[in-house]
Amino acid sequence: MNSKVDAYLEDGCGRCPMYKTPDCKVNTWRNELIKLRSIALNCGLTEEFKWKQPCYTYSNNNILIISAFKERCTLSFFKGSLLKDTNNILVSPGENSQSTRQLRFTNVDEIAAMEATIKAYIYEAIEVEKAGLKVRLKKTSDYPVPKELQTKLDESPSFRAAFEALTPLLFFSQPKQSKTRESRIEKSIQQIMAGKGLNDR
Repeated sequence: MNSKVDAYLEDGCGRCPMYKTPDCKVNTWRNELIKLRSIALNCGLTEEFKWKQPCYTYSNNNILIISAFKERCTLSFFKGSLLKDTNNILVSPGENSQSTRQLRFTNVDEIAAMEATIKAYIYEAIEVEKAGLKVRLKKTSDYPVPKELQTKLDESPSFRAAFEALTPLLFFSQPKQSKTRESRIEKSIQQIMAGKGLNDR
């Protein structure tokens, strides 16, 4: 067990002004988060604290993360799209999410009733990691460019240059040092998982 996760469950994540107040979303879902934590730990995962949330790893590879939202709490698999989902219970966090899939909960009894199934999904996610499987992500070029945008790009070379310079790929590949590139990626993962652009808040 990780002491930072203990503090998270007691005080909240610290990502908004509701930190350490009764209105913090972590307070709303504390019992559910504690139950999800117990299930993850019982599956032999290592508990870490990343992106100000409990994150569970296997051999230093991210397997899942648990989160509190306004209307629910979630258990999200980093490579959820590779799971078989035989029970058809995984949900994409956004229409453009390519890798992450979530289990969503609104009460602790629901989690307890699904414990065996949740564990089965976690063990499958561990096997995916052991096998070294990778999610085949779409390239920017795989997405269609709206004709309205293409017209503007064709009309203005300067706009095209500015647009292409703002792609996430450049943001991540720009730094010269690998450590800096990794840091940018790590800091952006949660926002990307939430389906937000790099400058969205």
